[in-house]
Amino acid sequence: MDTIAPRRVKVTVTKARPASTGTAIAESPTWTTRAKPKGIARVPTHAVRPVEERRGYTRAKLSLPIRLTRVAGQRTPQDQPLLTANISSSGVLFLSPQWIEAGTPVEIEVCLVSRPFGRGSVRMVTAAHVVRAEQSSRPGWHALALNFDDITFQRDESLPSRSEEN
Repeated sequence: MDTIAPRRVKVTVTKARPASTGTAIAESPTWTTRAKPKGIARVPTHAVRPVEERRGYTRAKLSLPIRLTRVAGQRTPQDQPLLTANISSSGVLFLSPQWIEAGTPVEIEVCLVSRPFGRGSVRMVTAAHVVRAEQSSRPGWHALALNFDDITFQRDESLPSRSEEN
């Protein structure tokens, strides 16, 4: 059996010289020589973890009118007005008197801008699915979290141009 002799490689480390810009670069930063702040000396950082956020998009706490139009392909009569609890670009949370199982496809309309006489009102019409359903603190109501699948925006009527107003 032949043995392979290890190769010797010579490594030379050189410091790159910064381009002369007319300003001097300090060798050691000043923050290393400052006095340390007073406080807890030994915090077990392995035991204190940052808050884990599972959401991909920030939610806004807005109370917007929402209408549940279809549940599992069936039209739903709406007898009570519904409002969003929070909304993001990927989903919505709202309270509903109707319990809907997670995974159920739904269609909703959210009124984003409401203008008098329907001129310039904007509604978001979306196909979505329920990702979470849980009991609410309000008796007889359920918190439903939806994830948007397909979003379209509908405008009731275009705004008049400035030339038409005068």
